[in-house]
Amino acid sequence: MTTSKPPVLTDQALHRLLAEDCPFGDLTTESLGIDERPGSLGFYARDPMTVCGTEESVRMFELCGAEAECIAPSGVTAAPETLLLVARGSAGALHRGWKAAQTLMEWCGGIATRAAAIVAAARTGHPDAMVAGTRKNVPGNRALAVKAFRAGGAVMHRVGLSETLLIFAEHRLFLAGESPAATLARLRRRCPEKRVVVEVADLDEALGWKDADVLQLEKFTPDQVAAVVAALAARGSPALVATAGGINADNAADYARAGARLLVTTAPHLAPPRDVQVRFGR
Repeated sequence: MTTSKPPVLTDQALHRLLAEDCPFGDLTTESLGIDERPGSLGFYARDPMTVCGTEESVRMFELCGAEAECIAPSGVTAAPETLLLVARGSAGALHRGWKAAQTLMEWCGGIATRAAAIVAAARTGHPDAMVAGTRKNVPGNRALAVKAFRAGGAVMHRVGLSETLLIFAEHRLFLAGESPAATLARLRRRCPEKRVVVEVADLDEALGWKDADVLQLEKFTPDQVAAVVAALAARGSPALVATAGGINADNAADYARAGARLLVTTAPHLAPPRDVQVRFGR
């Protein structure tokens, strides 16, 4: 069996996905009387894609009572006609797992493929550029979205509110005029193991928060990013420059070339699914 990463979803979560599609049995397969007849199937890439979700799909077939094998693990680049997984078992088990597994792989593959394209573009601008995914996933699907971003070579900007310090203007509204230096010192005392990220909207704000660990430039053009990077360097700022807002494969190289080393993007969440073809056999 091909070695692959473990599923990110628990069996309980995978059972829920299967039950959503087949809550009271498969009426067609059972009514035809073919439920116990042996068969097999293969999943093939129809589109070029960065594969994601094969591990979850294999486990879904196993939970349905079939045997399954991961051929192409998450993160692999697959050309059309690449075999991704195979499953063997009763027709009933194969039909119960079929669409839920196929849809999961197509959706995850879309995110992973677009993330990989943005990563590749960013690194033509600078080899050290990193692409980070936002948490604007389809509600309830964050674990799979995180896996898909990582399969595409990206990292996560933040998985949730609990593990990162990111100061927005909406936070600063309630600070009653506290200076940036005082805010940074207070956060570093309270959370000494965390880096402090501050989102800014213009050059003046960036310079005001120049002692932050990371400055996140919101909706800046590449030229504006370059101007901020130069101004920070002139003042000896240690801040890493991140950019967010409208980042995609068409402009990622320009932003990396301008000096942004972390490109924060939502675009992969909105990617169309990649087509996975399923072929049954007796």
